[in-house]
Amino acid sequence: MAKYFYSPTKQKVLLLLSAGVALGLTPSPAVQWRIIKSLPKAWKDINRTALRRIINEFKYDRLIDFRDEKDGAVTIMISEKGKKMALRFHPEQMTIKKPAIWDKKLRIVIFDIPEKKKAAREALRKKLRQLGFKEVQKSVWAYPYPCEDEIKFLAEFFEVSQHVRVLTVTDMSTDADIKIHFGLN
Repeated sequence: MAKYFYSPTKQKVLLLLSAGVALGLTPSPAVQWRIIKSLPKAWKDINRTALRRIINEFKYDRLIDFRDEKDGAVTIMISEKGKKMALRFHPEQMTIKKPAIWDKKLRIVIFDIPEKKKAAREALRKKLRQLGFKEVQKSVWAYPYPCEDEIKFLAEFFEVSQHVRVLTVTDMSTDADIKIHFGLN
């Protein structure tokens, strides 16, 4: 699985495909119009040019498969690889893969989310806790494994990305409690 971050629009397309929302493309304008009229609102909100670019990217990454229909349309379906990638974008099902060997670096998530976005701030705190992060201070959380993509996704999902930072540190003055918390040496 690629280790890169998808934009919110790409995440939306992948999630829609993984939810079984079919997307059909065809060169015929009449069939195109019929397909577009039948699409759910979520598809209609995505710019057509951007959608075609995303579909081509997903095809190249083998996240989708194509099936030719009898009426000349092409149905786009999510591949097994695409389903696995889409799981990463479900906040409820999100996990962070732990490598076999710790790289001796801590990932520090810091944020200063304004009061008007209090609900998003609390949701982010709750998710960090669920993922196993250790709270160092009120808006400072530590984790020993690579998690930058997941944090970027959560920040985008909760619409607070401009207020969230991820630091990778090799040395902290008082990290013994963090190492004990995660069972590291």
